Amino acid sequence: MANDILGPKWGRYYVGPIQFMVCYGAVIACTLLGGQCMKAIYLLSQPNGSMKLYEFVIIFGFLMLVLAQIPSFHSLRHINLISLFLCLAYSACAAAASIYIGNSSKGPTKDYGLKGDAESQIFGIFNAIAIIATTYGNGIIPEIQATIAPPVKGKMFKGLCVCYTVLIITFFTVAITGYWAFGNHSEGLLLSNFLDDGNPLVPKWFILMTNLFTILQLSAVGVVYLQPTNEVLERTFADPKSKELSARNVIPRVVSRSLSVVIATTVAAMLPFFGDINAVIGAFGFMPLDFILPVIFFNLTFKPSKRSLVFWLNVSIAVVFSALAIIAAIAAVRQIVLDAKTYRLFANV
Repeated sequence: MANDILGPKWGRYYVGPIQFMVCYGAVIACTLLGGQCMKAIYLLSQPNGSMKLYEFVIIFGFLMLVLAQIPSFHSLRHINLISLFLCLAYSACAAAASIYIGNSSKGPTKDYGLKGDAESQIFGIFNAIAIIATTYGNGIIPEIQATIAPPVKGKMFKGLCVCYTVLIITFFTVAITGYWAFGNHSEGLLLSNFLDDGNPLVPKWFILMTNLFTILQLSAVGVVYLQPTNEVLERTFADPKSKELSARNVIPRVVSRSLSVVIATTVAAMLPFFGDINAVIGAFGFMPLDFILPVIFFNLTFKPSKRSLVFWLNVSIAVVFSALAIIAAIAAVRQIVLDAKTYRLFANV
């Protein structure tokens, strides 16, 4: 759409890089979260174990390295279905565990107050807005891929409706129960709250099961978000005249995909701040893609009258979210800088 509406330069040098950053940032976030879940499982059996977070991130990265060799997006349709059930399963487990802990005496003292001074709270608000944009912007992936068979409009709309129905049910359930149980002690990864200094607050088998569900789902999501990167690399290095499984195409595909996963894993291990990464993706990626560019495209394509409500509503949305994106980007980068000062690279958080 950017190529047709704004011109090839805007599509190639602005919209394209944003889409690439969103997808690749999601891969980094999935790799980090997968490593954190693996570490949680390890601490169940070895509360005083010496393995660090970055080691588990590398292990999960190796799993991603294997799964990344799946040839195409179309090959992932069965994995996507399994991913849906896994999402529902671990969300139900997380909510149930939060309710159990919240009703017991094992959990922390509930404190719903805001932490930090006024400046930190204000930046925290915009940081949270960016994270919310990431949370609810994941449905953009069908548009990014544009692989849906005709009629695209009807199928995409149905797909997005299903996506947001599942998303609202799962995220709201986990967010409400988690915040009720842990208050402002809630971690970026809620499952981390189920261990208190290595002591499980719910049965060990329950934590193990929930983390396994999460790891499997993250591996599926990570592979899905790798596909746009894979397509860009293969369009550059592959030979369309050769067969898909010929040595001429297989070798560049394996090398480029492996290098992509290795870089994502390295970044995830170096900056193990899941919430911060989500905020950066939301501010720089999902806000422009979801809230700014669509209304601009609408005005440029359908050219509503400048006296109409639709025109000025779209302009207002673009202006407001542009300002939010700029402030949220500053807040997100600020938070990463603060965390980087508190924790060194490859921190064991």
